[in-house]
Amino acid sequence: MIALETIVEGFALVVDGKKILVHSRRSPCVEIGIAENIVRQGHDSFRLHSRRCIKTPLRSFKVLESSPDFIVVDFEGKLVMAARQQGRLLRISFSRFDSSVNHFRLRLAAWPDERIFGCGAASDRLDRKGSVVRFWAQDRGIVRGRGPLRFLARLASDLVSDRGSSSFPSPVFISTKDYWCAVDCPAYATMEFRRNVTVIGSWAVPREVIWGYGNGAPAAVSEMNDCLGRPPALPDWCFDGAWLEVRGGSRELERRLDMALQAGVKVSALWSRDWCGALQSGPGTRAARAWSWDRSLYPDLPRTIAGLRGKGIRFIGYITPLLDPSGPQYTDASRAGYCVKNASGEDYFVAKRASPAAMIDLTNPEAFAWAKAALRRELLGIGMSGYLADAGEELPSDAVLASGDSAQAAHNRWPLLWAQVGREAISEEGTSASDAVLLMRSGALGSAKYVNSFWLGERLSGFWKEEGLPGVVLAAVSLGLSGGGSSHSEAGGSLSFAWARRSPECLCRWIELSAFSPILRMGDGFRPEANAQFWADPLCVESLARMSEVFAALKPYHVAVASEQSESGLPPIRHPWLHYESDGQAEKLSRQYLYGRDLMVAPTLSPHAQITELYLPADEWVHLWTSRSFRGGRISVDSPLGCPAVFYRAASPFAPLFDALRRTAGRGR
Repeated sequence: MIALETIVEGFALVVDGKKILVHSRRSPCVEIGIAENIVRQGHDSFRLHSRRCIKTPLRSFKVLESSPDFIVVDFEGKLVMAARQQGRLLRISFSRFDSSVNHFRLRLAAWPDERIFGCGAASDRLDRKGSVVRFWAQDRGIVRGRGPLRFLARLASDLVSDRGSSSFPSPVFISTKDYWCAVDCPAYATMEFRRNVTVIGSWAVPREVIWGYGNGAPAAVSEMNDCLGRPPALPDWCFDGAWLEVRGGSRELERRLDMALQAGVKVSALWSRDWCGALQSGPGTRAARAWSWDRSLYPDLPRTIAGLRGKGIRFIGYITPLLDPSGPQYTDASRAGYCVKNASGEDYFVAKRASPAAMIDLTNPEAFAWAKAALRRELLGIGMSGYLADAGEELPSDAVLASGDSAQAAHNRWPLLWAQVGREAISEEGTSASDAVLLMRSGALGSAKYVNSFWLGERLSGFWKEEGLPGVVLAAVSLGLSGGGSSHSEAGGSLSFAWARRSPECLCRWIELSAFSPILRMGDGFRPEANAQFWADPLCVESLARMSEVFAALKPYHVAVASEQSESGLPPIRHPWLHYESDGQAEKLSRQYLYGRDLMVAPTLSPHAQITELYLPADEWVHLWTSRSFRGGRISVDSPLGCPAVFYRAASPFAPLFDALRRTAGRGR
């Protein structure tokens, strides 16, 4: 039941005895205004700020309607708030506001002793209480003022981003008080998690603010994902082994695959950035922005893909909504008027480090249909089992869209449109693509229902606290508590500069982490020649062979975790707090995670470490590699290369599988 409880000069909005917001003349719950909002765009980053803001706190109110499940409040005739209860959900919407309003603030009730998780895939911290989170989709790049490359940030300011930036900035959070909140607003937004209040701010009046609760953390997460949309499960073939990146043409593809198989690597898929061609870019090469296969690099790619399928190995493409001006797809799209425009009505060329590129206007229904047809014909049609759909966060804020919407307001929902294109192409292709996958790096509220798995940004190769391997744990756990579903990282990271390069040890440790995640996907990175690679380093290929065997042996468990995600909405990578709420130490953990219900994973996140310290909640745990039993508490275990700190619950129905894994892939390999 929803109710307005009277307080001095105001009211408290309460749902089933839970206080949602408090309003008074002295401390109004809502504020609107008009400001000059400015977005400055670099090659891969955005800077946002407001000035000349005229704020109007809405102090007076009038209750227009009140019933057990619906309440309407008018604030000074300038804004009407309607709150409707649906089971354990409260949906708050707003109407009757001046169309020029572009400043909005809403104050929600909060508790001093709660912890706040979620807010997308940022990796600066896990507990958001006491912080301000900004929601604007952008490439992480180099994090300003932090890490080993801060001097580069001063030299190349258009390549850096603020702390907490993310290509999947989901405005969703969950509290250890077992409630959650999502803000449906495509415009730039912020959340301030203060001691006694959470302040939601945005550059537009939100379409809706959704508040929900559950009887316990798992129920709250499950109901949150019911509301936001559950993602499609990964098909079973994804768990047969590692996904290897191939580049350089058909001969190099065969060489890498043969080398990996001879070394004992279990391989389930190959994926390629340069299937559509490669262009020279500085010290290395980058994938061409095209939507058809390069016949010089891969002379008979459809036959190659069919041959791989016969061996039980899938082929995955790579695609972006960007088109190189020199390519045939751009010519077709430009002639049809399918590209995003600039203020002069010409095709907008997005500034990139290597070369400018045009962008398909996904708000144009004809362009949307053209993009789907191209994906079906050029990728799925030649036998690919899916694609990595990248660069969904690239929409310029000053572009002109066919829909007439402001590009600044549409920027944060662009990843949603890009995901929708990819999923509809797979669905419309029918049975031939029924087990195809869609992977994305960028995301928006609601895009998870289209995406099988998100990959956690372009990481800096190395053990750097936020940008590198340690940040993967934070990002994965946060995304799982933000309605993001399944996630994984590109083993080894993809970015490297100066001395920040991928060492063999780093790649091996990253492979270990990836083996206990939904996808074990390898990547060369953007400077392959400067970094350790599985196909060039004996230690790395040995590690990949061992951990791919472990990953494949866990297939029944992977399938069960994926099924649980589809049935209950619980993410594969979970914060230990989800299942151990009563343990005050569990909610503080940030360097370990649960994979499914039964595996506790504490990856090695520091160089040269041979011992891992971790915390086990009260339960009976078994060390995966030695079968030693533990009943909880802080412990230290040996974790040499090839034996990361992993434990399983003794009561798990998969205990026989885990025990068999110890015997077949133990230290003696």
